[in-house]
Amino acid sequence: MRLGVDLGGTKTEIVALRPDGTEAYRTRVPTPRTDYRAIITTIAGLVTQAEAALGERGSLGVGIPGTVDRISGRVKNANTQVLNGNPFDQDLTEALGRPVRVTNDANCLAASEASDGAAAGLDVVFAVIIGTGTGGGVALKGQVWAGPNGIGGEWGHNPLPWATPDELPGTPCYCGKSGCLETWISGTGFELTEGQGHSSKAVAAAAQAGEAWAETALLRYEDRLARALTTVINLLDPDAIVLGGGMSNLDRLYTNLPPRLEALIFGGGPLRTRVLKNKHGDSSGVRGAAWLWPVGAV
Repeated sequence: MRLGVDLGGTKTEIVALRPDGTEAYRTRVPTPRTDYRAIITTIAGLVTQAEAALGERGSLGVGIPGTVDRISGRVKNANTQVLNGNPFDQDLTEALGRPVRVTNDANCLAASEASDGAAAGLDVVFAVIIGTGTGGGVALKGQVWAGPNGIGGEWGHNPLPWATPDELPGTPCYCGKSGCLETWISGTGFELTEGQGHSSKAVAAAAQAGEAWAETALLRYEDRLARALTTVINLLDPDAIVLGGGMSNLDRLYTNLPPRLEALIFGGGPLRTRVLKNKHGDSSGVRGAAWLWPVGAV
């Protein structure tokens, strides 16, 4: 049995997968995002609860909104900022008395969708989280590519390409820079820059009802997202880009993004990279965390 945990900004979810990938157990609880020790305790409690319910011990993979630095062994780049500077995998290993594999949550999304999700069977997959924050992950033949710095795919903290004068210098980001993609194309960024404080779901409903301000807001969002993803295609040229996170539920993206990308990529179209909606929804990240271990690794 493989256990996966997705440590999100608002919820922490655990799933248990059987060897064939079917789910044996799942539950979620609120994330105590301002208390590091409470996060460790919460995850350890979820693992204990799952194993007690199933009567079986499992391997554990965890997706976090950041990365563990290979040299220092401490978390960096997490937008759940209490994680930063802490030896998260070591502390969780100690709490549970077993090895734990930890990687970025976007890497988990990539692993899940490339293994048995929307991009199953494709060689090069770029997975995007556009939710509370913005992240990216790369899967090569179904395996996560984190890179020697542990930041493979972290395109969310690059600047918005081809910024217009009204987009400069951009909003300050928690990472210390300004104008990062996260501040523009995450769900949080969209609400602050274009959504007038409304959720993406509310803006989409307003646009569908014919409200001009909402349609303009979504068009501007699509333009920024297309500019951002163009750099990924120019650099990586993936077989597919899979969108995850709250903004990925805007179904219009899968119709409107491809022609925008085709017009922007180096040399022009036709565009052969597929833009796909995640198959496993909010659970894709937690499933990908479980996939970090092979079957029978306990």
